[in-house]
Amino acid sequence: MKQPRAWQRMLSGRRLDLLDPTPVDIELEDIAHGLAFVARWNGQTVGDWPYSVAEHSLLVEILAGRLAPRLEPHWRLAALLHDAPEYVIGDMISPVKSAVGPGYGALEARLGAAIHLRFGLPASLPERIRTLIKRADRISAWIEATQIAGFTRAEADRIFGKPPAGSADGIAITPRPPLSVRRDFVARHRALEAETDALRPAPRR
Repeated sequence: MKQPRAWQRMLSGRRLDLLDPTPVDIELEDIAHGLAFVARWNGQTVGDWPYSVAEHSLLVEILAGRLAPRLEPHWRLAALLHDAPEYVIGDMISPVKSAVGPGYGALEARLGAAIHLRFGLPASLPERIRTLIKRADRISAWIEATQIAGFTRAEADRIFGKPPAGSADGIAITPRPPLSVRRDFVARHRALEAETDALRPAPRR
């Protein structure tokens, strides 16, 4: 019996096997392009453009830096990439993930590990970094929920938790065209990679 196709062709020409992803088949531009066209909140947000996962990822990286001002650039890169698997599997809201079951989580974890390895991160992040990124992710969700997704502050406090004092100050969300967000995602990724490279010890001669 013929096996169903489990790979997706990317605009870069790569063919990514979703069941057995490898770092060599992952490209930054594919991630940025895909995430810029994936809508958060199933598209149920105000504005002329969907609020994309790429835009959310940029915000989570900023928030991680606010929560941990001395956070090393490679861990900020991990924050930027925290939802990167969604460039091929889409953004599934939490109620749907619960209905789908553990298979979705396993697929997401395989893709996440391959993406981390592709960009010089450990396949599995340290617990303190996972916890930090999750905190930033929940603050981002609270900001998005109250500014563009129609939640009251009381609802958002109950579902996502009230943000720490000052963590959400000065952040105003305005959904932007996908191509602008894609450009900014690539630029921020490259800047963090450059900072990471600059901090690496020089090779011994």
